[in-house]
Amino acid sequence: MKYISILFFGALLLSSCVRNNPKPVWLSLDKWVLEANPTQVDDAGQLTQNLSEVWVYVDNKIIGVFELPCKIPVLVSGKDVKIQLYPAVRNNGIAATKKIYPFVEPVELTMELVEGETYVMPMVTRYYNNVEFWIEDFESPSQVKLETDDISTTELTLDDDPAIALPGGGSYGQVHFTSSDSLWVAYTTENQVLPQSGAEVYLEIDYRNSNSLLTGVLGISSSSIDQNPNIALNAQDASTMSWKKIYIDLKEIVSNSTSADYFKQYFRAIIDEGNSQSDIYIDNIKVVHF
Repeated sequence: MKYISILFFGALLLSSCVRNNPKPVWLSLDKWVLEANPTQVDDAGQLTQNLSEVWVYVDNKIIGVFELPCKIPVLVSGKDVKIQLYPAVRNNGIAATKKIYPFVEPVELTMELVEGETYVMPMVTRYYNNVEFWIEDFESPSQVKLETDDISTTELTLDDDPAIALPGGGSYGQVHFTSSDSLWVAYTTENQVLPQSGAEVYLEIDYRNSNSLLTGVLGISSSSIDQNPNIALNAQDASTMSWKKIYIDLKEIVSNSTSADYFKQYFRAIIDEGNSQSDIYIDNIKVVHF
């Protein structure tokens, strides 16, 4: 009889625990859509994006960082629940470094959440209207803002082959390498005055490449030019290569270049070992800051 009572009490306690365990609210999050900002002061160029992640906050508490698309459980319900969704990127292309992208707007909602229900979130963002851009999109053949250095043995050309161009069409830059035409070095032509003191600065690039490419920053003053090698874009398989987008963090280089009066971006590539020929395609090069 004693054991039966214990079992009955245990079953009753378990039943009570199950009944008191709340059902989660489900948030359904699709991939981000980057739309034009009608109040944008600077031209944002073609709105390509790779905002692959989201930081989720509910009532100002972080729920987590998630790769999109996803469906996540939230153990918060009731009226006037505050939801904040921050677009995020793989900083410098590194999957383990998922950073809120500072130049685009979050989604902020206040809504009623009911246990067990699923809510589809509006995953639409845009650049803040005061973001500043330096852009090379290769749409003005007579005014290309990249200059090939004299030491190069190959050069940048422009093309608009629809079989290669990004969705939406338009021109792109191409560098073709062979065993003899094997080196390309180029610099942006315009002097870029960039914010320092820890301000956010990024380089965005769309690229499609069967050869690796090194990016870097020149810090230029009246007395010196400092080369700052930065992020290398790894080569893709030539038979399957596709357009990718990377967000390269320039904050540390720019802020630490305290003697620089202005900056230029530079690119350097030499034909990869084992290749007899290869290609680099680039488009929508943007330096982005406030």
